[in-house]
Amino acid sequence: QVQLVESGGGLVQAGGSLRLSCAASGSIFRANTMGWYRQAPGKQRYMVAYITGGETTLYATSVKGRFTISRDNDKNTVYLQMNSLKPEDTAVYYCNTYPNPGDWGQGTQVTVSS
Repeated sequence: QVQLVESGGGLVQAGGSLRLSCAASGSIFRANTMGWYRQAPGKQRYMVAYITGGETTLYATSVKGRFTISRDNDKNTVYLQMNSLKPEDTAVYYCNTYPNPGDWGQGTQVTVSS
């Protein structure tokens, strides 16, 4: 059974940092491109960053230069380091395979206060 467990969210002031983690079951992590997605209230979920098995990365324009995605294949874990956070980064953050996500985990809430 596919499992994705996101953690690391919280409340932070604008300009602050958070590091999100996502533990994935081996069956979906191994050799797959993994992405971080976010969904703000009333808006669609969309991908903010992905990392391939070969560790090529790509970022949405809105987070480029502020967020860094990485992965630890030994731990089946993908990370999202978020710096210089802005109120518009407030959302529930999810990880999943990219570009075809499977079942979603519970996500982790990130709230950035101004």
